[in-house]
Amino acid sequence: MRLGLPSLLGLTLLTLPALAQDITLRLPVACEIGRTCFIQNYLDRDPSPAVSDYQCGTLTYEDHDGTDIRIPNMLAQQAGVDVVAAADGKVANTREGVPDTAVTEQTREKISQIGCGNAVVIDHGNGWRTAYCHMAKGSVTVRSGREVKAGDKIGQIGLSGLTEYPHLHFTLLKDGKPVDPFAYGAPEKSCGGGKSLWEASLQRTLAYQAGAVLNKGFAGGPVTMEAIESGAAERETPTTKSPALVAFVRAIGLKGGDVQTLTLFDPDGKPLAQNKAPPLDRAKAQWMAFSGVKQPEGGFRPGLYRAIYRVERDGKPAIEQAFGISLRP
Repeated sequence: MRLGLPSLLGLTLLTLPALAQDITLRLPVACEIGRTCFIQNYLDRDPSPAVSDYQCGTLTYEDHDGTDIRIPNMLAQQAGVDVVAAADGKVANTREGVPDTAVTEQTREKISQIGCGNAVVIDHGNGWRTAYCHMAKGSVTVRSGREVKAGDKIGQIGLSGLTEYPHLHFTLLKDGKPVDPFAYGAPEKSCGGGKSLWEASLQRTLAYQAGAVLNKGFAGGPVTMEAIESGAAERETPTTKSPALVAFVRAIGLKGGDVQTLTLFDPDGKPLAQNKAPPLDRAKAQWMAFSGVKQPEGGFRPGLYRAIYRVERDGKPAIEQAFGISLRP
């Protein structure tokens, strides 16, 4: 999606020393991919109304012009997650003062005018620019004209602009046009190919993942998506006297046809409860699953309870995550 970048980019190019023809990028968020942050969406490489990421997958949406790096919940956002410059350059433009508010259907049209939210644009020379969107109000630490080095803090992840969850929307531009840092130069609609512009140390970390577990944990009662997003669900610690024991998972990047199974095991390794959902009717940006039991008479037995979440795709294992909790009185 075009997130109001033209208004941020429409200014005279700053003169910089000549750089190599291609750019090398470091991760623009101070986080650990696959543990404290996740890639939710890639650039849409299909010019038609259909969508396709650089591996011909569905981790994108119509006209999405960058990479979305998502953090687990609002609790993580409130703790502060730094956004950093992906390469050396000079700040070309900034925007501040946009409130951190999740977009709704009622506010979408108004917010779309400042869709990028609080943002920074950095000029790297030779036609290369990077844009950083949705940063927290009051967190932008740089101003136009300032030189920055790769890794310098420029703000923090927020919820400003056209977004429903805390993340950084990162766009790489060459001569004013968005390009894919995962597959630079690859033909449209191609699967793979092109050149990765990420630094060598990130190549393995940023390997394509068609789906991931964003949140997981246990609760002592019903779980809602709101509780997961706020972080409240993961802060709860069930005990042997809790009304119930519920294992929950929020996964991202699921595909149509995926079959999910979440099984809860007692301290002896015997299944206590299982939730096997019907195949998904279409691709899902995120999905919540839970499986649990009510407290038995006399309370839960102390010990280690485990849960295993599995996703089967096209008859083959696609995602598996195991996690546990020790119940105490």
